[in-house]
This record gives sequence, structure tokens and C-alpha cells, in this order.
Amino acid sequence: MSIENPTGMPELASPVPSPCVSLCKMNRETGYCEGCMRTIDEIVQWSRADDDFKRTVWAEIRRREQLIDFE
Repeated sequence: MSIENPTGMPELASPVPSPCVSLCKMNRETGYCEGCMRTIDEIVQWSRADDDFKRTVWAEIRRREQLIDFE
């Protein structure tokens, strides 16, 4: 069952959606995917993770977005 999320913040939805945007390219300097800003470990764990883990990853993605400028 999915709960609507009127805020536009996917991390608040239930179930928590994947941040994957089908642009899978790992950045050697940061260790993050340039499409979704996750680490390899986060990507691997995602499909079996609970919503708390996924929300934590989304919070890290938001933090990373503020710190990193991929060019």
C-alpha cells in the first residue's frame, strides 16, 4: 500500500521510493553515483532495507547534494 505524499519529498512517502534516476555512473572521487548520489553499499542494501534505512539514505543524499557539485 502506498500513502500519497503531497509535499513532493519522496523520503516522506510510504513506501519510500528509490532515488534511482537510471543514470548509473559512480564518481571515483566521491564514491557516489552521479545519478542518485548513493554509495555502492547503499544501492546494494536498498531493495532489502526498511523505510527507516531508506529515509536515512535520503537524508544523506540531501546533505551530499549541498556539498558536491559534479561537473
